[in-house]
Amino acid sequence: MNTVTIEVRTLAETLDDVVEAMETLTPSEPRISFETPELLWNVLTAKRWEILKAMAGSGALALREIARRVGRDVKSVHTDVHALLNAGLINRSAEGFRFPYDAVHVDFLLKAG
Repeated sequence: MNTVTIEVRTLAETLDDVVEAMETLTPSEPRISFETPELLWNVLTAKRWEILKAMAGSGALALREIARRVGRDVKSVHTDVHALLNAGLINRSAEGFRFPYDAVHVDFLLKAG
């Protein structure tokens, strides 16, 4: 199964992992990082999670097909799809929009302070 991990990490932590992967030539699991939990929740609203779920493992989809799958109007889905596109969570090609993963794993620690 092709799974992406969505996590909350600082840019420094993410760059450290990139350097380690380049030095060891060890491929790493796909990850999408957000600097803060607030940024993650700002980008990944409940409606956008629905879109990712509908797109997971489906290949390229037209905007109208995404809207049909989530039962929403095309205009509001357009706004959410472009927010996901701008955040780097989905890709766009001539065939349509694509979420290139079958599953999502969310990983972050919430602590005081």
